[in-house]
Amino acid sequence: MEGLTLIQKIVVWVIPVIFAITVHEVAHGWVAKLYGDKTAWMLGRLTLNPLKHIDLVGTILVPGLMLAFTGFVFGWAKPVPVNMRNLRNPQHDMAIVALAGPVANLLMAVAWALFARIGILLNIPEVSVPMALVGIAGIMINLVLALLNLLPVPPLDGSRILSWLLPDSLSYYYNRFERYGFFLLLFLLWSHSLDTLLGVPLNIIKSFFFTLAGL
Repeated sequence: MEGLTLIQKIVVWVIPVIFAITVHEVAHGWVAKLYGDKTAWMLGRLTLNPLKHIDLVGTILVPGLMLAFTGFVFGWAKPVPVNMRNLRNPQHDMAIVALAGPVANLLMAVAWALFARIGILLNIPEVSVPMALVGIAGIMINLVLALLNLLPVPPLDGSRILSWLLPDSLSYYYNRFERYGFFLLLFLLWSHSLDTLLGVPLNIIKSFFFTLAGL
């Protein structure tokens, strides 16, 4: 992405970021509906219309600032509401609902890799270069979101999975940490620890997707 102006970077990243965040949340709501909770469906959140999911700070401001000042981009949408009491097996089902988001991001990374590959195969510079750049952005934002959300920091998706795996007594105290989770994430970001935590697995998995894209 070196050599692109800020406006060009925004054009390249805007669609992948919006889709990554939107589909992630819809996946949570869709799986929750399958397991008995129709809250998101009744509130009209099971839609790919980004206007239903956009959070001014998490979807626009934070990704925009990070794109302008760092090489690390992530964001979030308005969380899809899930009522655990409606789930048939609350702890287990909530873990599956949580896992649905990162899985959706990995599937989207595959789709963006194929998108980039098609662009490269067309071998038309005016088309191939933009498609490759957007495909790379799509791969990266989805991999970052998948890995980030799998961190066991409440309220990220990984914490829901770990909560299910822990004994009930430990799970109770672990979940109470959720009120501090956002501040921990801010500290990890500020201290660049997040780069360290995600950097190695991101580079490993990124090579597979870039190969799939023909890059």
